[in-house]
Amino acid sequence: MANPPPSHYPDIGDFGEDLVAQWLQSTGWSILQRRFSCRWGEIDIIAQYPDSTLVFVEVKTRSPGNWDTWGKGAITLKKQVKIGRTAGIFLAKYPDKADYTCRFDVAIVCCLKISQNYHEAVNQQPALASSSAVGYNFQLQEYIPAAFDLIH
Repeated sequence: MANPPPSHYPDIGDFGEDLVAQWLQSTGWSILQRRFSCRWGEIDIIAQYPDSTLVFVEVKTRSPGNWDTWGKGAITLKKQVKIGRTAGIFLAKYPDKADYTCRFDVAIVCCLKISQNYHEAVNQQPALASSSAVGYNFQLQEYIPAAFDLIH
């Protein structure tokens, strides 16, 4: 039997980004852009806080047993540079935001099939937010402000 085409499977990354965007809004942030892209790369979420702070958020959605430490291992220096350049393009496109305080955050989302026992998750800390969609449960496990300052 042939495998279904890739379009048959849900893009769990999109659902993880949806969860993070909803959580940011619930904590007072306004979402300015989703999946902002240019030739340098893509930024998952760009949000603004009322105090003129901008955050460029990289969302990593992973299932238990993944190979890259819940997505943290995928935030390499090369990836940080790409996101930084993309943020520069965003600020050039929206010069009214150029004087805002900017920060690069990382959100870690755990994705479990609903049929799995939720206690199988490697990270047992309480989720910051959760939702269910397309047969999966998504949990915002960790939100790391100024993550690029911490990852090296």
